[in-house]
Amino acid sequence: MKKNVVVLTSINPPTPAVERFAALAAWDVLVIGDRKTPRDWHSPGVRFVAADRQNKLPFKIVRALPWDHYARKMIGYLMAAADGAALLAESDDDNLPENDWQFPALTGRFDQIPPGSDIVNIYSLFTDQPIWPRGFPLTRITAPETRLHPEALAPASVRIGIWQALADDDPDVDAIYRLTSNKPCRFARREPAVLPPGTFSPFNSQNTAFRRELLPLMYLPARVNFRVTDILRSYVAQPILWAAGYRLGFLGPTVRQARNHHDLQADFASELPLYQDAERIMTLVNEGVRPADSISDNLYNVYRHLARHGIVEDAEGAIVAAWLEDVAAIDGI
Repeated sequence: MKKNVVVLTSINPPTPAVERFAALAAWDVLVIGDRKTPRDWHSPGVRFVAADRQNKLPFKIVRALPWDHYARKMIGYLMAAADGAALLAESDDDNLPENDWQFPALTGRFDQIPPGSDIVNIYSLFTDQPIWPRGFPLTRITAPETRLHPEALAPASVRIGIWQALADDDPDVDAIYRLTSNKPCRFARREPAVLPPGTFSPFNSQNTAFRRELLPLMYLPARVNFRVTDILRSYVAQPILWAAGYRLGFLGPTVRQARNHHDLQADFASELPLYQDAERIMTLVNEGVRPADSISDNLYNVYRHLARHGIVEDAEGAIVAAWLEDVAAIDGI
């Protein structure tokens, strides 16, 4: 594999988005299938891992993960890391990348959002349209302090741990937005911006890149539904990221989403845990992080803390442990 790998999952025949990713010269494309994926799935230039091949892989998490769940994407993260990928990116099969799809450097001088807020609506930096990311606390949607003003940003030298790029046309929003407004959005192409420690923003798995050192933080909780998993991951990752000296950064749109069919009422029901618990999750994940602990230890401890407070099932801990064993085995190669 090349040093840059993008991981996708798909239960559909190869889509135009998959073909666009495969055409990117600087990236290898790895697609993880599931039981619903067509058995004859094939796309030139794409490494595809069918369901019947996954059980032959040496990772403990393969047997711990449920079938028909988005978290099986983690198999691809481990494969890419084991093959030497330095940058681990991910997207979905309905996000069409730009011809020069890429992420900024992982170290540098970038605009920083001013400290002092516990959470911000990152979309407000890229558009004046009333829109918010999936997983953003409903009680904060109209709060003036969560809106961002470009003139308040100031450059800072930082180490980026995670980049999240936005998606045009049908961006990642919750079912409430889609049921009540559902206006398409075209975000501004502005300079990237980074969040200071202590300031949350939900981020997703649709157009995202992690530095290799943060592989543990790519863990997708497997005992929650697919509308929750990547958002819960984002809340868990951020305090651990800060403790390790890294930042979360956002950049403008680099994909256009041609969204696969969704039942919006079903999406609403699936997202209820986020509507009900987003602010409590922020508090709990902050409580679970110990600055002196390793990234892996903090991840495990945070999920134990979330289980004690009913955010995840107790069974999540065993899957986290299997994931961390696989990560440690790769790091030991």
